[in-house]
Amino acid sequence: MDTKQHIAIFTTASLPWLTGTAVNPLFRAAYLAKDGARKVTLVIPWLKLKDQEHVYPNNITFKSPQEQAKYVLQWLEERIGFRSSFTIRFYPGRFSLTKRSILALGDITEVIPDEEADIAVLEEPEHLTWYHHGKRWKLKFRLVIGIVHTNYLEYVKREKNGQLQAFLLKYVNTWVVNIYCHRVIRLSAATQDLPRSVICNVHGVNPRFLDIGMKKREQQEHGDQPFSKGAYYIGKMIWSKGYKELLKLLCDNQKKLTGLEIDLYGSGEDSGQVEEAAKKLEITVRVHPGRDHGDPLFHDYKVFLNPSTTDVVCTTTAEALAMGKIVVCANHPSNEFFKQFPNCRTYEDDEGFVKETLKALQDQPAPLTDAQRHELSWEAAIERFLESAQLDNVVRKVVKTPSSKIVMSKSMSLKRNLEDASALVHYMGTSFLTKQPDEEICQDLGITVPPKKQTYPSRKWAF
Repeated sequence: MDTKQHIAIFTTASLPWLTGTAVNPLFRAAYLAKDGARKVTLVIPWLKLKDQEHVYPNNITFKSPQEQAKYVLQWLEERIGFRSSFTIRFYPGRFSLTKRSILALGDITEVIPDEEADIAVLEEPEHLTWYHHGKRWKLKFRLVIGIVHTNYLEYVKREKNGQLQAFLLKYVNTWVVNIYCHRVIRLSAATQDLPRSVICNVHGVNPRFLDIGMKKREQQEHGDQPFSKGAYYIGKMIWSKGYKELLKLLCDNQKKLTGLEIDLYGSGEDSGQVEEAAKKLEITVRVHPGRDHGDPLFHDYKVFLNPSTTDVVCTTTAEALAMGKIVVCANHPSNEFFKQFPNCRTYEDDEGFVKETLKALQDQPAPLTDAQRHELSWEAAIERFLESAQLDNVVRKVVKTPSSKIVMSKSMSLKRNLEDASALVHYMGTSFLTKQPDEEICQDLGITVPPKKQTYPSRKWAF
């Protein structure tokens, strides 16, 4: 009888889109499954060709889910150095141009058979449940853990009527997370407070960045000069990803930063505007297309400038520290985890930014100790995850799982319980907002085409 924990990790993006919710859940699945003590399934979105062409870089597209799964596993194994033992499954998704993100179609809990529905990890639980219309996560799975990746409130504040939108979104997030999650892990205090939540960074760093840092440490120990380049920044090239803050800091302090040269790397909707703004500066700011942060091109940079305050825990900051670089970043809750490392320099204002940037360019980075390297690793991240989620205290019970119809019936019953009433209201409301997968995407995934429903004008709100 199988008594291993079954962990299904649902996320909102997939490679080759190199976004945090594509990369970090992938590593989490690999390292949770590494010792063979658990059965792990990573559940990622499958997009139709037209959406793939819009989302995935370098004209990469896939004809089938199997082809994409092969690509994902190959990419992963080239970086972790061991063969992955988890399973990849797909749910139907659609890219929303207005939200610049992938939204689920239909009831994605059906991807996991009832007999395997043990523990669910929702990477971005609010995102995955805004429009969820189907089985209730808490009744389908014995334990549901949400991991909050994104500071949605900060992004929304930058839009038209941002303060009002953020006010409403804050309560919607609290509502859906309370309905669908037993426990919540917030990667940093940059996210909103949520029911039954703890703050813990459960992300690690791709091991090849630690390997790069080890080589730099060896060069330093031998008296060599490991860094021959100055300052840079890398990120998706949209204004909200730190470019607005960085270019403003550079513009307002040009005279104090005379002689500074900085390279910006990224691709995105605002690339043209960023490049135009950079050309207007007196100091040298070169703008380049996006590249993988592990590319040898980045190895010799000494200083990583990251003024972003929209991140929850910035992956590229962790990668830069792992490579042995000095990081200059804002004194912000999203950077709290990084303050334990000597090479992390934080600033409060323009004066602090100028001071720390100039000092970093003059200093040599402190070599990472073995303990600091471990703290950045995925092994340490999994230890923190298991402790925060209390998974080591959860023993799998092999029981007969109710059929889908019974689970649906139970989840829709209006009990004398506020949470159940809220779940019913959400279920009714999402019937107007949620789109179902069409015939093409169902054929790709080998699933049954759902019956056609009446179209409501309000559905445009979801997409």
